[in-house]
Formats: sequence, structure tokens, C-alpha cells
Amino acid sequence: MLNIQTTKLFWASCLALLVTSLSFGIRAGMMNQLGIDFQLNATQLGTITATAFWGFPLAIVIGGFIVDIIGMKRLLVMAFIFHLAGIVLTIFAQGYWTLFFSTLLIGIANGTVEAACNPLVATLYPNNKTTRLNYFHLWFPGGIVIGTLLVTFFVHLGLGWKIQVAMMLIPTLIYGYLFSKLDFPVTERVSSGYSNADMYKAVLSPLFIFMFICMFGTAITELFTGQWIGLLLKNVTDNAILLLTLTTGIMVIGRGFAEPVVHRLAPQGVLLLSAIFAAVGLYMLSTMTGNSIFFAAIIFGIGVCYFWPTMIGFVAENIPKSGALGLNLMGGAGMFAVSIYTIFMGSFYDSLIVKHLPSDATLDAYVKAPEQSAAALALANAKNLAGPEVLQATLTIPVILILAFSGLVIYMRGQKVKQAE
Repeated sequence: MLNIQTTKLFWASCLALLVTSLSFGIRAGMMNQLGIDFQLNATQLGTITATAFWGFPLAIVIGGFIVDIIGMKRLLVMAFIFHLAGIVLTIFAQGYWTLFFSTLLIGIANGTVEAACNPLVATLYPNNKTTRLNYFHLWFPGGIVIGTLLVTFFVHLGLGWKIQVAMMLIPTLIYGYLFSKLDFPVTERVSSGYSNADMYKAVLSPLFIFMFICMFGTAITELFTGQWIGLLLKNVTDNAILLLTLTTGIMVIGRGFAEPVVHRLAPQGVLLLSAIFAAVGLYMLSTMTGNSIFFAAIIFGIGVCYFWPTMIGFVAENIPKSGALGLNLMGGAGMFAVSIYTIFMGSFYDSLIVKHLPSDATLDAYVKAPEQSAAALALANAKNLAGPEVLQATLTIPVILILAFSGLVIYMRGQKVKQAE
């Protein structure tokens, strides 16, 4: 007889997600140092960052197709092995390619964690999915806060990025041990008796396809900005990495108080309000300077706070026949969009920097210029001007989302009226 320990499974899931987010927070904090240590330009750094976002959709989509067959436990053991390998390879990285492959492995591990844990949380709490998914996803910004604070603290102590990455081994080993000992339920779709045909029909429904496309925009708005905020605004404020900590701190608090918000506004209302705040916050981040930029970060944090878990929660509640595959296709769509956008924006950022340099300049020469030289100072000034321009280009995405989610609110209201009749 299976002994399903709901609370222990939930906390072990949170710990696995903590490792996922620590990898984001720590990498965001050490991007600049990696560029210096291995002489990498913004395009190369953008590709390394994007690699995590490739591994993630690959793993989460494959996981979505196989989780009902092999079970959530086996999937999480695989996540543990990938995390361990990726972290160790990062610590011993020798240059661009080892960083590329280690980041890919961590991305695959991160995707595998969500492929198993999103359906696990929905299965453990069938009557409170969106709220519980918000509580679970609280550990994503939570880990970013812990990661960025660790980076700031370790830099202050003069400890290198290798030790920062090694810190991730502690929660990895704990979650690996916990999951190996616990019993797992079958996924909700399997226990509800929905067939594979029901599942495929559900993921091809117009409402699912609409949410799938919207996931591109919500993920880019939240995760692209989060990963690049340190790099883009490094020259606008001395505490760019603390901007990320502040934004994600707001997200932790918001997700912790998700229950009254979700019950009051319903998932679609939460998404509309989020898009409005995100657009206003992004505009403020790209135009403000000095200490007022911290206020902009708070507004932006409120905006992106509920995006990811509420998108997944909406699908879990309103399209339950899509099962684990539906939830994981949503996550995969989000990360895939971020990976493509990050690569595109890496080269766009490089081109903006070149635009602000003297007309005969080559970026390579300026990147390799000695510190405090005239060329290095000119490069810093060019980055200072280019960063906010990247954020302004991204602003169109939440503006489109405001229109999309307004339509969703009206549609869901119509559905409610139909059901009442």
C-alpha cells in the first residue's frame, strides 16, 4: 500500500525548485565575471544564458509526454543526476564550451524538475491548484533572492564564483535523498480516467492554444528581464543585482499571499492586472535613473509576480483533460520563447553598443581593452545607453498581453454566464 506523505512531497518539490532558481540567481550575478575571466562578449554570454532555456523546454516537453508512463519519481531522480553533473561541470569549467554544456545540463535538470513537480502539486491539491502552484513557484523567486544575496555576500568576502556555484550542491543532495525515500501518487489525469485521446484533444483546443501563445509573452517579460537586469542596468545603478533581489523579493511576498488575490479576481483577472503592472514597471525601469529605479523595480515585481504559476494554474483548472502534458507544454513554451528572445537580444544589445561607440570601432577591440583605459570607459558609457533601449524594445510584449488578457476576461465571463443558464 502506498503511503503518500503530501506535505513532505510538497516540501521536497519546493527544495528541487530552489536549486532551479539558485542556478538563475547565481548565474545572473556572475555573468559579468564570467565575461571577464573567459573574455566573452555579450553575444557569447547571451548564448550561454540561452542554453539553460533550451535545456529546460526540451526536458519539460519530453517529461510531459513520459511522466504518466514512467512516473514522477523516476523523472525526479533523473533531474537530480542532471543537476549534480551540471553543477560539477560548471565548477571545473575551462571556457566557453564547458560553460555551454554545463549550463545545458542544468537547464535540462531544471526542466525535468518542473515536468514532474507541476503535475505533482496539481495532483496533491486537486481543489486548490492555482494557489498551491503559486506557493510552490514562490521558491523560484525565493531562490533567486537567496542566490543574488549569496553572490553579493561572497563577492564582498572576495570568494570566487566557483564557491558560489558549489553552494548549490547542498540543497541538490537533500532533495535527491528525500525523493528517493518517498512514495508518489499517479498523476491526476490518470487517476481521473481521462484517456490519451482526451489529453491530445484538450491541448489542441482553441483556449489552450491561446494560453500557449500568451505564455511566450509572460515568460519573456518575467525571465528575460530577470536574467539580464544586472547586465543591462549595471551602469545606470551601482546596485543592479540588488534590483533583481528587490523585484524577486516582491514576487516571493506576492505568491505567498496568492490565495485571497486568486479567489477575489480569478486566474484571468490576476493575469490582466499583472500585465498592466508589468508594462508600467518595465517602462519605468527603462526611463528612470538614480534611486527612483528601485520604485520601478517594485512595480515591475508586482507585475510579473503571478504570471508563471497563474498561467499554469489557469490551464490546470480550466483545461484539466490536458493533464501533465498541458502543464508541461506551457512551461516549455515559456522557456523556449525566452531562449530565442535572449539570443536575439544578445546580438541586438551588441549592435546597440556599437551604435554608441565611435563609427570606426569594433566591439572586440573595446571588450579586450584594459580597465580604466579610454576605450573601456567609452564601452561602459555605450552599455549605459544601450541597456534601457533593450528594455524599451521588450515593453511592447506586456502591452500586447494587456489586450490579450482583456479578451480572456470577457471570454471567461461569457462562459460563466453560459454555465449558469
